[in-house]
Amino acid sequence: MTTDSVGIDAIEIRTGKLELDLAETFAPAKDEDPGKYTKGLGLRSSSFPDVYEDIVTMGANAAHRLMERKGLTPADIGRIDVATESAFDNSKPVSTYIAGCLEQVFDEDFHHANKGERKFACISGTQSLDDAYNWIRAGRNRGRAALVIATDTALYARGDAGEATQGAGAVAMLIAEDPSIVELSPEQGIGSADETDFLKPNQQFPSVDGKRSMKVYLARMREAVEDFESVSGDTHPDDFEFIPFHTPFPGMVRKAGLLGYRHIIRGTEIEEELAEEIGHQPHPEESEDDEAYLDAVREYTDALKETDRYREWYSQVIEPTLGISRHVGNWYTGSVHIARAAALKYARENGIDLDGKQLLVGSYGSGAQAEVHAETVVPGWEAEIAQLNIDEQIMNRYDISYEEYEQIHDVHNHDEEADAEPLTAPEGEFVFDGWGRMGERKYTFVE
Repeated sequence: MTTDSVGIDAIEIRTGKLELDLAETFAPAKDEDPGKYTKGLGLRSSSFPDVYEDIVTMGANAAHRLMERKGLTPADIGRIDVATESAFDNSKPVSTYIAGCLEQVFDEDFHHANKGERKFACISGTQSLDDAYNWIRAGRNRGRAALVIATDTALYARGDAGEATQGAGAVAMLIAEDPSIVELSPEQGIGSADETDFLKPNQQFPSVDGKRSMKVYLARMREAVEDFESVSGDTHPDDFEFIPFHTPFPGMVRKAGLLGYRHIIRGTEIEEELAEEIGHQPHPEESEDDEAYLDAVREYTDALKETDRYREWYSQVIEPTLGISRHVGNWYTGSVHIARAAALKYARENGIDLDGKQLLVGSYGSGAQAEVHAETVVPGWEAEIAQLNIDEQIMNRYDISYEEYEQIHDVHNHDEEADAEPLTAPEGEFVFDGWGRMGERKYTFVE
C-alpha cells in the first residue's frame, strides 16, 4: 500500500549558543572592511557551539523539542536519519548517539527504528529527506514517521578564506503522511559529477578551491534544473512562491538566483518584454565561437541583473529565504533547510497566503551533486511555523570576543587538546559529558 501525500510535517531548528559578530568582532581582528562580510558574503554573524555542544547535542535538542510539542513517543518513529559532514566516528552513526540521548527522556526506546547516517557534503540532508519519502511511499513505514536531522559544525582552519562563513546548528524534520507543512513532489532533477571543489580526505577542516566550488555549484544546479524540467515540464518564474537554495553564504545565492532566473525566463513572455530593454538571450549559433558566445551571455546576464523586473522577483522570491542564514552562517547539511524555514517564516509574518503554492528547492553538495524538486505548501503550515523559536535563540546567544572565538575554535578542533570553561549555562538540554571507556563521546540531559 502506498500513499500519495508525503512531506514535512514539522520542523525544529537549533543554533549554537554562541555568536561571532562579523562586523564588530571578526573584521577588526582581521584588519578588514566589515563590508567584505556584511555586503560581499551577505553575513552579519555566525553561530558556534559552546564547549558542551556538538552535532549530537544540537541534533538531539532539536529532535527532542519537535517530539515533545508534537506529542510523539519513540513508537511513532520508524527511522532516524542523520545527515552530517562533521561526524567523528567512521563506523557508529550519529543517529545512534541521538537516539541514545532521546531515550534518556522518553519511557520507550528506538530499538525498532532504522538508523543511519548520510554523507554527500551539504546535499545529504536532502538525500535523507528523499530516503524517508521513498520509505513511506513504499509502504514500509507501518504508519510511523521518520526523523531527518541535518546537523553540522562547519569549521574552517583559522586563517582560511572560508573562515568567515562558519556556523553550527541542526535542523530536525518530521517526514510523514498527510504532512502539515509541505508535500514533496515525486519529480526531482539531479546534476552530478566527480569534482574536487571541496573535500575532507581524513581531515576535519576542508580543503577548498573557492572559485572552482562556485563554478561547480552553478553548473550542477543548472544541470539539476534541466533534469527536473525533463520530467516536470518547463519552469516559469510565476510557478514558485519561493526558491530556497543551498546557502553556504547569501552571496552565493545571489549568483544562483540570477542564473536561475535567466534560465526560467528563456522563451517566455518575460524575456520578450525585457527584450525591449536588454535584448534577447544569446544563442550559440549567433556567435562566431564559444568565447564570443560566453561573452554575450555574461553581457546579457549583467544587464538582466540591473532590470527592475529581476530585482523585484529576487526581492520577493529569493531574499526572504536568507533571513536566518545571515545571522548563523553555513550549516552545511542544514543550510537549504533553514532557507526553506526562513521563507515560510517570512510568509507567515507578512500575511502571505501559501496554501497550495509551490516552492522550488535547490540543494547542493560539493564533490559534487545538486538536486532540484518542488514542494507544495499545505494548509496548517502557519501553525507549525509559528512554533519555531529561532528568533529567540539568535537573540539570546552569547556574543563572544575574538579571543573567546579562538578558544572555542580550539576546543572543537579534533587535533587540539584544548580546554575552556563554558560561556553559557545549560538548562533543559542534552550536553556533551566526557569520554567513555572505548573513546566514545558521552551525553546527558541537564534539567
